[in-house]
Amino acid sequence: MTMKDFKIVFTGTPGAGKTTAIAALSDTPPVTTEVRNTDARLNKSHTTVGLDFGQVDLGDGQCVRLFGTPGQARFEFMWRIVATDAAGLVFLIDNSRPDPLADFAAYLDAYRDLLPHMNCVAGIGRTEACAQPTVDDHADLLAARGLVFPVMAVDVRRRDDVLMLVDMVLALAQTRL
Repeated sequence: MTMKDFKIVFTGTPGAGKTTAIAALSDTPPVTTEVRNTDARLNKSHTTVGLDFGQVDLGDGQCVRLFGTPGQARFEFMWRIVATDAAGLVFLIDNSRPDPLADFAAYLDAYRDLLPHMNCVAGIGRTEACAQPTVDDHADLLAARGLVFPVMAVDVRRRDDVLMLVDMVLALAQTRL
């Protein structure tokens, strides 16, 4: 079985870099729904309120469609909508936030019933500035919930880092076929 289109969803905390990751990898200018941020708790000028979209042409008629969810909990209803029919889920966690493990746990809870059937990876950002919790701590959180999937430090501004996340999702998907 071959896939012509492969949908991957980037989800995670506000400011973790979902929009940036999609822009770093997309072959076309990404479509975004960013607006001026009015939430003083977020240290950023703009924030996603709908979804982001980009795509990567793999050749031979195959395409990876990249979707990004809004990060704020008030848009949680969008998370499940965007994840519908996705073959892969990339969690992006901002390690510089006050409690990144609690953030990760909240996203795991939101997608709890999808996780057994979904190809997942987690990218932990800003680890160079905020080394705690460690990537291993994030992996331990998964293990405590009976989950196992790749967790790695990433810089979403770097195309190679984002490509590594997408490649891992695609590799996991191929093992399930």
